[in-house]
Amino acid sequence: MTQEISREELLSGLTLLGQNVRQPVRQLETFPNQHPGRPYVVTLVCDEFTCLCAATGQPDFATITIHYIPDQRIVESKSLKLYLWSFRDEGHFHEHVTNLILDDLVKALDPIKCEVIGDFKVRGGIAIKVEAKYERANPIGHEHD
Repeated sequence: MTQEISREELLSGLTLLGQNVRQPVRQLETFPNQHPGRPYVVTLVCDEFTCLCAATGQPDFATITIHYIPDQRIVESKSLKLYLWSFRDEGHFHEHVTNLILDDLVKALDPIKCEVIGDFKVRGGIAIKVEAKYERANPIGHEHD
């Protein structure tokens, strides 16, 4: 069922959208889901993710793919882009950064399900692919029982 939400409600709290932001921001912004109760998948793909190796400081490159089933909130894509950009100059192991992104998305969205896939490019002859998953214990409509 479609939930009628005013333009003001949809845009309330979005501080990055429409702004000329020239630096990374570790802030995920969300807006109301207009179709709560309908399980649908949102897929977001960033093929330009970069961070630094925690040990060597060398750059690592990855495609980050996010699949989630929203409940009440949707992630705003510009804030996600700026959030992912914020890892550019930080040293992280692939497994950690993938799980950190998942944790931050779950905190911001409280989704029904969420998966983050970090598909890191070959370095030193080895490619690493990390798949981190979250699934809410309670079904739609019973999240606060």
